[in-house]
Amino acid sequence: MSEIAKRVAVLRERLQEASYRYHVLDDPTIPDAEYDALLRELDQLEATHPELATPDSPTRRVGAPPSKGFAEVPHTVPMLSLGNAFSEQDVQEFVTRISKELSEPEPLFSIEPKFDGLAISLRYEHGVFVRGATRGDGNTGEDVTANLRTIKAIPLRLRGSHPPAILEVRGEVYMPRAGFEAYNAQARAKGEKALANPRNGAAGSLRQLDSRVTAQRPLAFYAYALGEVSAALPPTHSQTLQWLRELGFPVSPLVATAQGAKGLLDYYQRIGVMRDRLPYDIDGVVYKLDAYDQQRAMGFVARAPRWAIAHKFPAQEQSTKVEAIDIQIGRTGAATPVARLEPVQVAGVVVTNATLHNADQVERLDVRVGDTVIVRRAGDVIPEVVRVIDERRPAHTHPWHMPLHCPDCGSLIERLDGEVVARCTGGLVCPAQRKQALIHFASRRAMDIDGLGDRFVDALVEYGFVHGIADLYIFSVDDFIAMKQRADEASGEVPETVKAGKIATKWAENLVDAIAVSRNTTLERLLFALGIRDVGEATAKTLARYFGALAPLMEASEEALQQVPDVGPIVAARIAHFFAQPHNREAIAALQAAGVHWPEGTPQRSADGPLAGKTVVLTGGLSAMSRDEAGAKLEALGAKVAGSVSKKTSLVVAGEAAGSKLAKAQELGIEVWDETALLAFLAQHGS
Repeated sequence: MSEIAKRVAVLRERLQEASYRYHVLDDPTIPDAEYDALLRELDQLEATHPELATPDSPTRRVGAPPSKGFAEVPHTVPMLSLGNAFSEQDVQEFVTRISKELSEPEPLFSIEPKFDGLAISLRYEHGVFVRGATRGDGNTGEDVTANLRTIKAIPLRLRGSHPPAILEVRGEVYMPRAGFEAYNAQARAKGEKALANPRNGAAGSLRQLDSRVTAQRPLAFYAYALGEVSAALPPTHSQTLQWLRELGFPVSPLVATAQGAKGLLDYYQRIGVMRDRLPYDIDGVVYKLDAYDQQRAMGFVARAPRWAIAHKFPAQEQSTKVEAIDIQIGRTGAATPVARLEPVQVAGVVVTNATLHNADQVERLDVRVGDTVIVRRAGDVIPEVVRVIDERRPAHTHPWHMPLHCPDCGSLIERLDGEVVARCTGGLVCPAQRKQALIHFASRRAMDIDGLGDRFVDALVEYGFVHGIADLYIFSVDDFIAMKQRADEASGEVPETVKAGKIATKWAENLVDAIAVSRNTTLERLLFALGIRDVGEATAKTLARYFGALAPLMEASEEALQQVPDVGPIVAARIAHFFAQPHNREAIAALQAAGVHWPEGTPQRSADGPLAGKTVVLTGGLSAMSRDEAGAKLEALGAKVAGSVSKKTSLVVAGEAAGSKLAKAQELGIEVWDETALLAFLAQHGS
C-alpha cells in the first residue's frame, strides 16, 4: 500500500471513530475544527487520487448533484405500522391480552420514545452502507441513499471486524428543535420559505433531488428496529439495541425496559413530563415485547404487530379558523401579525392566538381571515400558524396586507431596507411600546421592581400616569391608589381600595418601597433595563465591564464599540444610535435626577483567570447559592456566562431540575458539572 493510501485509511478511521464518539457515545474526543481539518485533507487526497475514493468515505456526506427522481426499493422485510393507544385503558387492554395469551402475568417490554420524524431503512452489506429507503407503503419505499449519506449520525461503515453479510436497520430521521429554529430564523431573515415543523422539515429534506441541499439541513438519526439480518440475534430487543450501539448506530438514551401495565404507564408519564424539554419532537412512546420468542408467539394482525403499540401524546397540531389578523407592537416597535383563532386545544392547552411572524410569512402562507389553518404548539414555543387548508377556504376572502399605521398610536409603520420586520415609528409616543418598555425596565433581570406587573403597567400608561420610565420614581402611595381606583371604575368593578369600608394601601406601599429599592442598581442592569435593541444581559454585562462607566459608553463611536468582545457592526450601530437620540439621553438624565444611581469602576478590557476564554451556561437550581451569585463567581475567574447552549459553550453547570439546556449540552457533547463539582472548583480557586 502506498503512503497516500495509508494516509487515506488513517484519516477515514479517525473520522469514523470521531463521528461514532460524537453521535453515539455523546463523548467527543476532538474539537469540530480538528474534525473539519481532517475531512478537508481526506477530500483533497481523494480528489487528487480518485481511485482511492470509496462509497463509505466520510467525504460522501457533502451531497451529490441532483438526481432525476427516486427509484423504488422493495422491502425484503415489510416496514409495518403500529397500532395506537390513546388512554390508560387502551394500554391495560393491550397488556392484559398479551398476559392471557402468553400466560405471563407481568410481561417485560422494551420501551422507547416515538420520534416525530421520517421512518427509514438502511441496508449494509459486509459492513458498508449500500442503500437507504423510506417506508413508503410498507412494502416499497423510495431510494434516498444519496441524501442519507449526508447525515453524519448514520454510519457509512459498521464498527467491528466481523459485521453481518446483510444487515437492515430501521430508524427515524428527525430534525432537532434547535436546528429547526435556527434554520427557520435564517430563512425568515432572508425572506425565504420557513419549514412548517420539524417533522415536515425532515421529510422534505430527505426528498430533495439535490442531496447537496439535504447536506445543509440539520438532520439526525436514531435506530430502533431491524429488517433483514443474516446473523444470529440476541434473544431480546433491548439487547439488540445495545448491539446496534456497538456497531455504530445512535440509539435513544431514553430506551428502557418495564414490566406490566403499571411500568408502561409510569414510563409514559415520565416521558410526558420530559417531552417539552427534549431536544427533538416526540408524539408518544412505543411499547414492544422484549423477548423475540414472545413476539413470534403473539404474531401479527393485518399490517401491525400484536406485540407492540404506540401510546400517543395529545396532538401538537390542530386545525381551527382564523377570526381576525391583528398587529401586536413590541418593545422595539416590531409589528407582528397575530392570528386570532377560534379556540382550539393543542397539546393540552387552549390556543386562541398564534403568531404569523411577519408580513412575508403571511404572504407565503396566504393566510386570510376566515381560513381554516393548522396551528402548531411545541413545548413553551408560542403557537404558530404553519399551513392553510386551501380546500376549506370560504368564498370572497381577501389577501392580508400590513397596515400603514400603528393601531395603538397612528404612527407610520415602516420596513427598512434589509430588514424582515416592519416597525412602528412612534417610539415612546406609542402606548404599546411604552408599556413593553416599562415591563422590561421593571423585570427581575433588569431593575427588579417587584409588584409592577403587566396590569399595573397597562393602567399607568392607559390613564396617562406614566410617559417615561423615570416617572415611576416620582409616584407616591396616593398616586398608585388613585390609578387603581380609576382602573377599577373603568372596568365596572367595585374598587378594591374601598372594599370592606376601608382603604387598602399595603399593596401601594410595597410597590413604592420596591421602586425605591431599585434606585440602587448596577451599570449592567441599567443597560439591560434601557431596552437597547439586541443588547441582552450578556452584552450589557460585557459593555459595563469594558467601559466601567456610562459616560464613555454613551460617547463611544461605532468603531470603538466594535472593539468590545462579541459586539459586531450591527449591534454597535444600534448602541450608538440609541445613545445618539436626545429623548434617550433625556430619559437617562431624568433617572439620575430621580435618584437612580449605580457604582462605576475601572474599565476591564482584558480577561484572565482559570476560566479565561471559556463560555459557561448555568441551568437548574443550586442549593448553596443563587445562579446569579454563581455566575458572578465564575465571571470573576475569567468566564463569560451565557444564557443559552451552543457549540461555542465550553461548560454547563447543571443544578436540580435542569431541563432543555442540559439535554442540548449532552447532545452536543459539552462538559457538564454538577453543583458539587462547581463548589469544589470555586473552593480550589479561592472564590
